[in-house]
Amino acid sequence: MEISYLDTLYQFVTNYKKFIFWLGSISAVIFVFSLLSIKWLVALIPSDYFIKKEDSKFKIKYPFFWFISLLIKNVLGYSLIIGGIFMLVLPGQGIFTIMVGLMLSNYPGKYEIERRFIAIPSVLKGINWLREKSNQPPINI
Repeated sequence: MEISYLDTLYQFVTNYKKFIFWLGSISAVIFVFSLLSIKWLVALIPSDYFIKKEDSKFKIKYPFFWFISLLIKNVLGYSLIIGGIFMLVLPGQGIFTIMVGLMLSNYPGKYEIERRFIAIPSVLKGINWLREKSNQPPINI
């Protein structure tokens, strides 16, 4: 007897409905968080971030708290990357979430990748539009 694809899909959903529910719920939470936080996060970027790269005053003045904040930021960033990968197949903004996770995380070559990405005219225009809505000066590159 031949099993159809719909029967196989139905069995999968029936067997893993709790797992699918939780993945969908997590995806929805990350989606809402990304919609609510993007304007705020873009406004936090200093307008001269891509012109001069220097250590923050927070890092110099409070190295222990800077390290703790770095750990938290990286855990959040890598969690968003993993959530974004899930969202590539689940409802949500997968690529956007991965990009936010990459921006939060620290890794070798990150600054140069950010500079290349922000130099794309449509990206710069969108970022500066969000900054304008937050009453922040445009990003200079």
